[in-house]
Amino acid sequence: MISERYDLWETGEYDYPMAFGFIPNLVGYLHEDAEKRPCILVVPGGGYCVVSPTEGEIVALEFYKKGYNTFVCTYTTNLFGIAPLLDQPMKDLSRAIRYIRANAETFHVKEDELTICGFSAGGHLCGSVCVHYEDVKDENPKYSAISNRPDAAILSYPVITSGEKAHRGSFESLLGKDASEEQLSYMSLEKHVTPDTPPCFLWQTATDETVPVENSYLFAEACRANGVSYAHHVFSKGKHGLSLANEEWASGNFGGQYTVEQIECQVEAAEEGVLPLPEEAVARIKKEFGMRKKEECSEEKKRIGEPSEEVAVWSVLADTWLKYNRKG
Repeated sequence: MISERYDLWETGEYDYPMAFGFIPNLVGYLHEDAEKRPCILVVPGGGYCVVSPTEGEIVALEFYKKGYNTFVCTYTTNLFGIAPLLDQPMKDLSRAIRYIRANAETFHVKEDELTICGFSAGGHLCGSVCVHYEDVKDENPKYSAISNRPDAAILSYPVITSGEKAHRGSFESLLGKDASEEQLSYMSLEKHVTPDTPPCFLWQTATDETVPVENSYLFAEACRANGVSYAHHVFSKGKHGLSLANEEWASGNFGGQYTVEQIECQVEAAEEGVLPLPEEAVARIKKEFGMRKKEECSEEKKRIGEPSEEVAVWSVLADTWLKYNRKG
């Protein structure tokens, strides 16, 4: 397996004020042969506050095993609520899609079989690009003529609506606490599905305590109403953030921590006095993300949940659905 990191933005292109040296990036998991394969681009969640490692490498490797060449996108987030993200995450993901297509020969991927796979707020980001891809232009001549429209999307317990069933924290991190009705409406994705929206596979649990299950129903209904090919699976029970829902995930063995790089840069800036944060806040953040490192905690403390045999089939269902849709 070939696994390397690729920065998405060149010098002078990226100016998010809370980056402190962080650059949005891709990490690839590529087969060593020259066979051109379909591609899965994994987009973890985290409420637009963090890019969760529990939904990154472990998911990419699962689809790698199914024959895909895969990537994980670490995009811009807003942990401290200081600088609303606005369209920066959409720009990051759009550049990621264009970057992969621009390098399709090197990565041995099929340009017309690129699926984005998002979780929670990452599902909102994927859904945003699915419905608003035409709005996200790229001024770099290397990418300006390359489409950022994904060929399909997997939306896993996604944040969708800014209405009654919204996950408010995600929208506050994305748009700020004083977002206008126009901004909130634009990011309420069920309102913007059209017949040109890419095919979507949605899954969620009926008992999701963080993002109400109505979110996936709203998007599925919008797909149905607009003639968009879709599948919608609702499992009977399970908490939010189940990732693969298998024992590997439940035991805390979810792979690389690289998706928290922006937070590490912010902690370093705070310790150097560049970012004015209280010491207790820095200590809390370091503990929150440090406790998940394998070498620092026991097997009991690493454990983050219980597996669900019912839910764990979602990746098989999604793979089957993608193959069916490729056949037309």
